[in-house]
Amino acid sequence: MTEEELQNSSENESSANAEDAVDTEETVDTSSVEAPDSSEPSTAVEEEEQVVVQERKEPVGVNPTTKWYSLRVISGKERKIKERIDLEIQRSGWGDVVKQIFLPTEKVYKIRNGKKVIMERNILPGYILVEAVPEQFTGEMIQTIAGTPNVIHFLGKNKPIPMRDSEANKLLGKVDESADASEAMVEPFIIGESIKIIDGPFNEFVGEIQEINEEKKKLKVIVKIFGRGTEVELGFMQVEKQS
Repeated sequence: MTEEELQNSSENESSANAEDAVDTEETVDTSSVEAPDSSEPSTAVEEEEQVVVQERKEPVGVNPTTKWYSLRVISGKERKIKERIDLEIQRSGWGDVVKQIFLPTEKVYKIRNGKKVIMERNILPGYILVEAVPEQFTGEMIQTIAGTPNVIHFLGKNKPIPMRDSEANKLLGKVDESADASEAMVEPFIIGESIKIIDGPFNEFVGEIQEINEEKKKLKVIVKIFGRGTEVELGFMQVEKQS
């Protein structure tokens, strides 16, 4: 083969290789290649958003635990003192700190002129309970409450000592029980005491209590009729204590 033929053969091979390269580029299959979707966030963004959501679930502004404090007051003035302190707390905007001024009471009754008169009796005469947030119970609040007319002082005076939780729960539980139970008598009947009958066929007779049934509110009384003792059953409402 001559030198000219060799040169032509080399040029033909180079041209053929170039055409093969072009064909190879043109026949690349792009169907399996997916373009990135701009609408879907990356994994890093998803994790960041999840962290933000979890932070929003954290409670905000949770009230601290409250404590109960004993306030010594003049006995017989408890209700009026409570009203004054309630008004001062409302006026000063302290309701978020001083949660409650509480007067523990129970329902009782007495027989008056043959009628059942229901009233409330203090469970802790001479005391009022104050529920407050200890971390926010400031000196100004303490001095204002303690300075209310007929108030003596807090237990602990200028640095009130909170009640133990067991003490507070026991006292509040007693109040709840008294609310659910029926009224108790202010002056309960006693076996052997003399009573006056104010209703029924033995009206105006005087008798002596022999038996008391608190559940049924009944009494068994010995009444003297013509000099002989006769047992009669009477309701609590049919008798009254001898003065």
